[in-house]
Amino acid sequence: MENCIKISVVICTYNRAAYIAAALESLIAQTIAKSSFEVIVANNNSTDNTELICKHFIAAHPDYALHFLNEPKQGASFARNTGAALAKGDLLCFMDDDAIAAPDYLEKIIDFFTTHPDAGGLGGRIIPKYIPEEPKWMSYYVSSLVGNFDYNKNICVFQPGKYPLESNMIIKKADFKAIGGFNENLPGVVGTIRIGGEGKELFYRLQAIGKKIYYHPGIIVQHVVEVNKLTKEYMYRVASGIGRGERRRVLAINRWAYVKKIMEYQFKLGASVILAFQYTLQGNPAKAWPVIQFRIDAFKGLLNQS
Repeated sequence: MENCIKISVVICTYNRAAYIAAALESLIAQTIAKSSFEVIVANNNSTDNTELICKHFIAAHPDYALHFLNEPKQGASFARNTGAALAKGDLLCFMDDDAIAAPDYLEKIIDFFTTHPDAGGLGGRIIPKYIPEEPKWMSYYVSSLVGNFDYNKNICVFQPGKYPLESNMIIKKADFKAIGGFNENLPGVVGTIRIGGEGKELFYRLQAIGKKIYYHPGIIVQHVVEVNKLTKEYMYRVASGIGRGERRRVLAINRWAYVKKIMEYQFKLGASVILAFQYTLQGNPAKAWPVIQFRIDAFKGLLNQS
């Protein structure tokens, strides 16, 4: 019997002509009936041929519910909110434009919400797909910057302060509407500036109204990582963007929350020095400095330094 729960996959895209087709291919290759889901691509001012590729793909697969729209306000939060407003599904699944969903991705999501009616949100595992291979300097503590996420080996509820990552997150549409969607004061990437944490803030608000957010390690996407693009400038934008987002988020609470966040970042910077020392002693000196640099860059963003 076909499951009565419907799911809408919302993909915000920006200049991903090289990968958006693979993301869409992974979705039409799903194990569930095509009538059980729709895909909404929200194009966020791409300057390459992302739009053309998406429209050709949609035209080539008329038997699937594939939709395309343009969102002129720059930032993932704007695009995701616009896509979600048009969604018809009971569940909203947010996936990145350079992610590849496992064949049973949507089936497992729907099955989970069927068997866990108390779930308000859900996150899954994100596996980096390094092209051509994982760099020697990459470590567990830095890999979160390229989307690596494996919260637990078992299905569990996220603890307070923990949350899914944006590349693989699901929320009931009714709950999404109840909390007002993504906070557009945390837009994501705007030009060369990143103000991140939009997913974190969304799930914090969901937890605040008493909703359970689960993690399922079997709900998997791969996240494409082009190693040649992992420059110092790129890593700085991502890490500092985390800090900028935290600055906006906690200042919206009160000044004391910001002071506490500064102290937390100071502690994490100190911990990174210890981790770097351990990597060096273990014979992995290439992993040492990037751990410290991550924390320095995030701290700069928190302090609103350029």
